[in-house]
Amino acid sequence: MSARICLVTPGHLSSTPRLVKEADALHAAGYKVRVVAVDHFAAVRPLDESILARAPWPCDRVTLGPRPAYLARRFIQELARRFKRPSPRLALWAHQPLAFRVAAVAAREPADLYLGHCLGGLAAAGLAAARRGARLGFDAEDFHRNENSDTPPPDLAVLEEHWVPRCRHLTAASPLIAEAYSTACGVPVPPVVLNVFPLAEAPASMPPSPPRPSLYWFSQTVGPGRGLEALVDVLARLRTACDLNLRGLPSGDFPAKLTARARTAGFRGEVNFLPLAQPSAMVPLAAAHTLGLSLEQSNPRNRDLCLTNKIFTYLLAGIPVLLTPTAAQRRLAPDLGAAAVVVDFSNPVAAAATLDGWLASPERLASAADHARHLSRSRYNWDNEQAVFLQTIRTALA
Repeated sequence: MSARICLVTPGHLSSTPRLVKEADALHAAGYKVRVVAVDHFAAVRPLDESILARAPWPCDRVTLGPRPAYLARRFIQELARRFKRPSPRLALWAHQPLAFRVAAVAAREPADLYLGHCLGGLAAAGLAAARRGARLGFDAEDFHRNENSDTPPPDLAVLEEHWVPRCRHLTAASPLIAEAYSTACGVPVPPVVLNVFPLAEAPASMPPSPPRPSLYWFSQTVGPGRGLEALVDVLARLRTACDLNLRGLPSGDFPAKLTARARTAGFRGEVNFLPLAQPSAMVPLAAAHTLGLSLEQSNPRNRDLCLTNKIFTYLLAGIPVLLTPTAAQRRLAPDLGAAAVVVDFSNPVAAAATLDGWLASPERLASAADHARHLSRSRYNWDNEQAVFLQTIRTALA
């Protein structure tokens, strides 16, 4: 009988494209796959539906439930957050109370391996695995205790230190996240599975070049604290005319504020805000631009350690990448060679000069795009990376 694997996330499917790729790879490899996810944000529900319309595996989705139950969970959450060193159970109440419902749904059906994504998913998978006497796995896309702050609440470290050492399966999305979990939780450095995408998602042909250079950035939310403010200050110093295109759900009045900041600073190009799109369309949509932006910050610590899916979306789309000098991106940059440029926005004058040197040279941009396509076809794609992931599964189940 094929091994049964249940992948668990406390988020929406469309917010966890890494889980979707893993579920597809496991199904194709002959495993019996089931997914448990959450459904609580109406704006992204259509994106989830687009994934499920072609998914070959079943998915159980957990809602917030009746309002009285939701309010009761929030009340217990506030009480649990008062503990300076909570137990693992109290820590989960403090971090993500809905994870208990997710765990109950996951445990409804037996599995040989429960594989958690995100910290709440790890704990939910751990509870389900304990109930079923199964193995536990965790795919660490972030260093969660420092995901939002370098001085996090105690529940995050408690959850990691309790559940990570209990994992038979452990992978990380960047070398520095792997090393951080090894140090923090006393486990061997886990294998790295990068946030790359299937070759089938690459555009069949390259769209025509925009009339002037187009800079592109995407995220589920377009809001403050993502490096966009510093970016427009640098763009205002450019001699080369270009446009800035940002895709995602707008956060409050941030688009108006960013546009006003760009105009005040003297940016001559257009700032365009684009709607959310289906996950399967993200690579072709990126291909319509000149340069992809990976604007990670050095604080909090997780942003310094992570390698996001933006980088590998751009490469597969066949466009070069602008990297900010975080520890993880500095380590990656030599491997990307001509397909990447590292720009430090802390020095706006030097950053503008570096960026002008790229955008003002069509020959350099064309060569960089060619190298990006070469790297994505030869190395940075899910067709290659899934072999690493599947080997970690076979090892965990052995």
